[in-house]
Amino acid sequence: MNSIYYIDGEFVAAEEARIPASDLAILRGYGVFDFMRTYGGQPFHLEQHIARLFRSAEQIMLDMPWTPDEIKAIVLETLERNDHAESNVRIVVTGGDSIDYITPSGEPRLLVLVYPAMPPAAHYYTDGAKIITVREDRYLPGAKTINYIPAIRALKQAKAQNAIEAIYTDAAGRVLEGTTTNLFAFYDGVLVTPGEGILNGITRGAVLDLVKDVFPLEIRDILLDDLYQADEVFITASNKQVMPIVQVNDRTIGAGVPGELTKRVMAMFTEMAAEIASAAPKAKIVFSS
Repeated sequence: MNSIYYIDGEFVAAEEARIPASDLAILRGYGVFDFMRTYGGQPFHLEQHIARLFRSAEQIMLDMPWTPDEIKAIVLETLERNDHAESNVRIVVTGGDSIDYITPSGEPRLLVLVYPAMPPAAHYYTDGAKIITVREDRYLPGAKTINYIPAIRALKQAKAQNAIEAIYTDAAGRVLEGTTTNLFAFYDGVLVTPGEGILNGITRGAVLDLVKDVFPLEIRDILLDDLYQADEVFITASNKQVMPIVQVNDRTIGAGVPGELTKRVMAMFTEMAAEIASAAPKAKIVFSS
């Protein structure tokens, strides 16, 4: 199924998408992005994702010549020009051209990539998944930048150990977040999630809203040794939703199967997503090419 992208003012087929080699995104890895998926064809918490995109740009001092409403309109039109059952949506703002190959000298470029949603295999949700931990200090953890070298290195380590994700730890032994996920753990019915040194995920926020009146909640540090002792663990992300974790490194979590409280959170999230999908308008607008 072919995809249509928005690339710096034009809608083009995915295989024809290009940006100049002089862009600082290529030369220096200077840029920000945000990522979401759709339910019923509607992007999940689009306004929140765009607001985070602007916060990320501010943190790296990247100019944003568009308004949030302008970016929202471009995202929605790009979605309308595609015909996927459900989509992943990636918004990228590049650093723009540079004459001296380091100083921004041109306008930033806006890219909106829409392509079919590719959910993880079902067995991760029925049987649970494995994660590993990696010692890493993220630069500007509150900014979602295009510099993913630490994440790529960490995910290669995870893949080599048959793990779905790698979770960063710091010098104090705290577990923080994954390369693309946030971390949660249950202790005696209390749901705990880190709150410092992380990127506040949109899916993480949605889960916190869902469970705030259901489970006792603590936002605090979790040490790696404490994580091993958790009754249940799960991770959250736009493309993973709520995924149960049954192994951390070489340690089994709980009984080694998805726990009942985690399955309850999974069911709550699935129900919310279904409500969003059922409320989505079914008619699509057709744009001329």
